[in-house]
Amino acid sequence: MKKEGKKRIWSDYQKEIADDKFYFVRSCIRQTFFPGSETTFLKILREVLGKDVYENPNHTTCTGIAYHTEVVPFPTIQTVVARNFALMREKGYVNYTPSCVTSFGIYTEILETWHHFPEEKEKIRDYLRKATGREFEEPENLVHTSDILYKFRNEIAAKAKYKLINKHTGKPLKVVDHIGCHYAKMFPSKGIGGAEYPQVLAGLVEAFGGEVIDYPERRHCCGFGFRQYFVQANRGYSITASKKKFESMEPFQPDFIITNCPGCNYFMDRWQYALAEMEGKTYGQNGESIPVLTYEEVAGIVLGFDPWNIGLQMHQTDVEPLLKKMGVKYDPDKKYKGPNGEDLGKPMSPRFVKDNA
Repeated sequence: MKKEGKKRIWSDYQKEIADDKFYFVRSCIRQTFFPGSETTFLKILREVLGKDVYENPNHTTCTGIAYHTEVVPFPTIQTVVARNFALMREKGYVNYTPSCVTSFGIYTEILETWHHFPEEKEKIRDYLRKATGREFEEPENLVHTSDILYKFRNEIAAKAKYKLINKHTGKPLKVVDHIGCHYAKMFPSKGIGGAEYPQVLAGLVEAFGGEVIDYPERRHCCGFGFRQYFVQANRGYSITASKKKFESMEPFQPDFIITNCPGCNYFMDRWQYALAEMEGKTYGQNGESIPVLTYEEVAGIVLGFDPWNIGLQMHQTDVEPLLKKMGVKYDPDKKYKGPNGEDLGKPMSPRFVKDNA
């Protein structure tokens, strides 16, 4: 689709994003898979942009995984979310900012439910009062953390030490953006740019000097799908879905993939590694896999943060070729060192684990 057409679509799918005083809510998945991403987000907002971001140690998971796998019923998850909203108001904040795309979808679904069925909201209000003695109010502004970095993309770019430019050729890096299904597919009006041509990550890439690459399976699911992965018998569907995406993007030879969903980031990163081990097949340039980075990691790289403090060593697709293309200075000897310089050892490959079981 021509860029002019995309811009017309984007103009129909914009939303209000607060300027400051954010109530930050962590993701249970991201804390486990890529904990450096959330730390990087907080550092960018607080230290680079000078924003007020509050993180409440008493907040809980939204229980979205259990809800989508039909373990937790809808009234229960509504009450859990209502408690988190109550905690926010108790601290004097009104701008709710979840780090997880699934959580963002959950909060959006619940707020939409309360809008159309106010009696449901009153029922949850009663449940929360009886269970905790707390009262809640809806957020005045609900956005995903990727929305916030999108809003401040130009301010970040102005402070950037590096650009998404190949220093050897002078050309923009080719980037595939992958948006989590729960960001805009359920409620297109809640995502910047809608569901078909979302702008939230594309805008970051372009502001940082890169080029967004379109490809046929750009909106195909990564394959995470709670029933695809958590039910072992269905697990083959997960890697098959990711493989379909890799095969579709391979001819365009992207330099990296940027994501805003922890599940998407995890599976497109891990499944490339698994496919390389199982089939000897890679989809990137020069026989390498395609690095898969979170939006915070990308922002951190261009700002000049230490790659290992960001947590790039947690990925199973190697990011060092990308860092070299960008001319990013880093210490390769720190990659697998602990905070006190202790040697943590390199991650073992699936083949090594299998052969030595």
